Amino acid sequence: MSTTPLAERMRPTTLEEVVGQNHLVGEGGSLRRMQITGDLSSLIFWGPPGTGKTTLAQIIAEGADMEFCSFSAVLSGIKDVRNAMEEAKRLRQTTGRGTLVFVDEIHRFNKAQQDAFLPFVERGDIVLIGATTENPSFEVIGALLSRLTVLVLKPLTQESLILLMERALLSKEGLAARKVSVTSEQLQSLSQYASGDARRALVALEAAVRQMDVSQALSEAALKSVFAGRALLYDKSGDQHYDLISALHKSIRSSQPDAALYWLVRMLRSGEDPNYLARRLVRIAVEDIGLADPNALRLANAAWEAYRSLGSPEGELALAEITIYLAVAPKSNAVYQGMKKVESLLKKGFAYEVPVSLRNASTSPTSEECLPDALAGTTFYEPTDCGVETRIRARLEEIKEEGMRRKSSTPT
Repeated sequence: MSTTPLAERMRPTTLEEVVGQNHLVGEGGSLRRMQITGDLSSLIFWGPPGTGKTTLAQIIAEGADMEFCSFSAVLSGIKDVRNAMEEAKRLRQTTGRGTLVFVDEIHRFNKAQQDAFLPFVERGDIVLIGATTENPSFEVIGALLSRLTVLVLKPLTQESLILLMERALLSKEGLAARKVSVTSEQLQSLSQYASGDARRALVALEAAVRQMDVSQALSEAALKSVFAGRALLYDKSGDQHYDLISALHKSIRSSQPDAALYWLVRMLRSGEDPNYLARRLVRIAVEDIGLADPNALRLANAAWEAYRSLGSPEGELALAEITIYLAVAPKSNAVYQGMKKVESLLKKGFAYEVPVSLRNASTSPTSEECLPDALAGTTFYEPTDCGVETRIRARLEEIKEEGMRRKSSTPT
């Protein structure tokens, strides 16, 4: 049997061979239109693992009359990017030929690395195609994102996964030589296990088939051994994903560090992207802890940066540390609630004029009311009696008393 993974051997080479993503490759789909018109633009493929991001990029590259250059954001540095961009610029200036640049896991590139693409995309030296499992709005810098079209890839359906596995069992590039028979029920089980991920389905199928002799029927024991190795896997875009992140959030909110640590590690070992978890922990720091402990935000960001620097598994310890810190920290959503009150007013059309006293360029503090007249005296932010907000509440009372004293001492 070939040492090349089955998923690689079965990789589609044309849009017609692609299974799933019909909204992109089917009739009227954006990628199909690009292929027909030859009008290729820079893109971001955003979707879960195993949905065809790399495959589609390679198919587009094959069909384009352009040089092809690929990067893995895990392995490439800023020097590699800059050298490749200068070569693309030289090629276009000397031959008129553009370069198609594919960046796998583009969300792992830092700001400086992403910035390096900007002028070359703008001039048309390159067509950039990035692939990411993370929301581009958070992970791709705004200047670059504004020049890219985001295409969303969906998890494959069980029917699509079964079709892919059936192809692999019959293909000479796949598993046909093994002549192992697999029942429809077994294919159904494998498709459920794969949770929308084509690569996972094909890897599992090949692992199970490898345990059988030629011309045997796939045994349940072989199937169970494959499932046992990844028992904690779950669909990162489905209900269980949201159930688990909800459990983590509520455990921290309820100040239960043991429960919070359990759900964090459960998600990490289930294959969740640690960057997603880190981002959620930062959100919890500002939404549920807020000014009750202002250090929470700083430490949550530091934990995320520590993970980015160390990677897995060492960096996961930083996420565990901040999870426990957030769980035992005092809680306050007063900032969140205050912001919501302001947003509610604005949605109702209460966009008042700036008071005349605030329109000049004076930098000295004013003792006058800074809210619009119609909102004078309104309180949006109400600090709690938790943590640092106890001191903030006391300070606001002092400010209020000082203002009243100044008013009373001002000649009428």
